[in-house]
Amino acid sequence: QVQLVESGGGLVQAGGSLRLSCAASGRSFYNYAMGWFRQAPGKEREFVATIKWNGVDTSYADPVKGRFTISRDNAKNTVDLQMNSLKPEDTAVYYCVAGRTRAIVSSGDPPYWGQGTQVTVSS
Repeated sequence: QVQLVESGGGLVQAGGSLRLSCAASGRSFYNYAMGWFRQAPGKEREFVATIKWNGVDTSYADPVKGRFTISRDNAKNTVDLQMNSLKPEDTAVYYCVAGRTRAIVSSGDPPYWGQGTQVTVSS
């Protein structure tokens, strides 16, 4: 079992940056791929990024490539999402997720979800 708690959301102007953090509790955090999803009002939940247990292999959704960076610290049981050059269309609730593999995480149905943190980007 893995419990996930996000932090770091808020209000930022377009072009600005935010760093989201996710603290994981439970055993064997290092065994899990981690990721982020987001859901904007009236839209489907969408995949944002994922990172393998080794902290090296990552993948990103096209809308965020080159602007967002996912990282993890297995010693601290945390995964972060650095978001730069934010746009109003990045406004959404961001969810931290965990699954056994990156494929499971990016599939849209990973088994573990945080409660979400709101990110609002003003124009």
